Parts: sequence; C-alpha cells; structure tokens
Amino acid sequence: MDTAPEHAHRPVIYLNNAATSWPKPPEVLRAVTESFSHPFFGIGRGSGDWGQDYPSKTREVLARFFDGDPPENFIFSQNATDGLNTLIHGFLAAEGDRFHVLTTTLEHNSVLRPLYELQQQGRITLDIIPFTGAMVDPESVVEAVRPGTRLMVMTHGSNVLGSVQDVQAIGDYLQDKGVYFIVDGAQTAGHIPVRLSRMPIDAYVFTGHKGLFGMPGIGGFFIRDSERVFSVRSGGTGTDSRSLSHPREMPERFEIGTPNYPGIVSLGAGVEFIESLGLNALTQKAQHQIHDLIQEISNEPNINIYNTRPELPIVSFNIAGLNNDDLGYILAKRYNIIIRTGLHCAPLVHQAIDQGKGCGRVSLSWFTTNEECQAAAAAIREIAHHAYSPVRPA
Repeated sequence: MDTAPEHAHRPVIYLNNAATSWPKPPEVLRAVTESFSHPFFGIGRGSGDWGQDYPSKTREVLARFFDGDPPENFIFSQNATDGLNTLIHGFLAAEGDRFHVLTTTLEHNSVLRPLYELQQQGRITLDIIPFTGAMVDPESVVEAVRPGTRLMVMTHGSNVLGSVQDVQAIGDYLQDKGVYFIVDGAQTAGHIPVRLSRMPIDAYVFTGHKGLFGMPGIGGFFIRDSERVFSVRSGGTGTDSRSLSHPREMPERFEIGTPNYPGIVSLGAGVEFIESLGLNALTQKAQHQIHDLIQEISNEPNINIYNTRPELPIVSFNIAGLNNDDLGYILAKRYNIIIRTGLHCAPLVHQAIDQGKGCGRVSLSWFTTNEECQAAAAAIREIAHHAYSPVRPA
C-alpha cells in the first residue's frame, strides 16, 4: 500500500528563477558536457586545433547579444556580486578616497554592503535615494547629485518588485555631470533587451545563473573605458609572464588565474539558447504568464501584492496573518511548489514595503508552464483563504 503523502506524487513546480534559473536548457547541458571532452585552453595557455577558445567565443556571443563593443571589454567574474565588487573597489583605487557616492533603496546587498563598508571606513560619503511606488524618479537623482559626486551604482531591475528603472534618463544626466555610472543588470540580463551601445552607462554587470541560463559561478561585466577602473587583484594570466606587473591590457587587466571554463561554456550556450528563441518571444511569454498569475491571486482579500505591474517575471506578496517563511514551507511541503521567502538580500526595499518583515516571491522562466502558474495561483489562493486573519472590532 502506498502511504506517501499526496503531494509526493506531484512534480516539483520551481518558481525561484530570480535566484537561480532551473531547469537549464538541454543545449546548455550538452555544451558543458561536450566541453569536457576537449582540453580547455585560451590565448597563451595552450595550442593545437583540437580545442576551443571558449573565453573568446563567449565574449563574441556576449558582445552580439548585449550590443557592446569590443568583445574584450566583457570581463568574466564569479557572479554579479564579484563583478560589482571589482568595479566599486577598482573605481575607488583609481579615483582616490573621500568622494560622494549615490545608490538607491532598491538595491541588492551586492551593492549596499560594499558601499556601506566603504562608508564605515570613512573612504566615501554615501546617500541612498528612495523609490516611489516601484521606481526611482530620475529627478530625485538630479536633486541628490552634488559637486563631490563621482559615482552612482544602481540596479537596472528590482529583484523584489520586478520594476525596470529608467537608467537611460539617469545616465544621460550623470554623463553630463561626469559621474561614473555602474548598473547592476543581474535581473534584467536575458529578460529585456539591453543595447549597451545606446545606454549612457559606464559599466553593466550581469550574472550567468539567472536569466542567461548558465551555471552558478559565472558572471561578468562590460566596461566602456577600462582606464577609469584599476585592477584590485593580480596574478597569473597566461600572458606576459616575464613581467612581475599585472597586465593592463584587456581582458587580462581584470581576470586572474585559470578561467571557469565550464561556466564560460554554459554562459555562451545560455545566451545562444535565448537567441534561438528570440528575446521578444521570451519576454512576451513571461509578461503574459506573470499578468495572469497576478490576476488569479489579486482578488483574494488576504493577499497583498507589492507591485501589480512588474516588467520582469517577478511577483512579491504577503498573506495577511501568515509569516512569509511559513508560506514558503506550506507551498513546498503540501504542494511541491518552490518559491523564495524572506528579505531577498534587499533589506531597504522591505523596510519600505513591509516594515522589514520580508515576503514571498514567485519568479518565472521560459520553462515555466501555464499549468504550473495556474497550480501555483490556486495553491496561494487556498492558503490565503484558510490563513488566520485578525477579527476587526465592530
């Protein structure tokens, strides 16, 4: 006799793609597996015609996808957090201490923590610009810039509210004021068109394991003028090995040690998978599904949705009378539905929207089906319907 609980027979519904996308495309898995059948090498690291220069190939893929040039200005990192640290600390090394920096309350801790640490050390002064609704008003940036402002770091897309920020207008203004502009694209890369040739930004940071369908442990950034940022790490590069000084040429200027070849392969294959689908098709499907999911749960009075018109496939919400961690536990244990709960590494957003308590977050990918969205909506409604809600006095 089968005594397993009913939910054990249900397939897993994975709705945590804003953290790490899953499943990965078969094309990515095949590319990574195939790469292990050949020796890994790059420029200066080997020779022969039986291998593949995966770093150079992937840089060309990224340059095409993001419309950025030259390919050598795409730098590989461990992830977006690593790339942001490289750029923030490298800009500080190039410009010197004690200048004014701007960021926003929408940010992930990958931006907030490096800047906070530098502020605590007395090396920068920092202002954090609040958002209204789900957006940072470009006028609030104009008002915050002062003569000593040299750097702004902000997100392109909120990982909590799913809102895409107007980096075009903000960048136009900062460019006129000579303020270096770093944009965190961890949530937008692979979800919306990014045309770097047309964006007034100095650096764009991305990660591989989210919307680009790559493996964890790979990411990178595009930098327009490499001379504006110093390398804060040094070591082996496989080039100019006689010199004890780290190379200044790109991309070796910012890359050290043996590359993460499997990760680089997965990143290139993930981007090519998106190109094979067409980014517009991916975006339209995501918008349709997230709109329908919000419609399905918005009529339940116990559910509070924090942005009902997200531009990214993200919806964050709470159920009245139910802790968000308990919500995640019930969805996982009773329905085999995986979402993300808590503060999502973005504490200042939550101070603004839910008094710092955190929330549940559903995030979709190309592989999310309409049936999965419907099942998730039904489960959330059912939980909300049965959740404890305090009786209001007459």
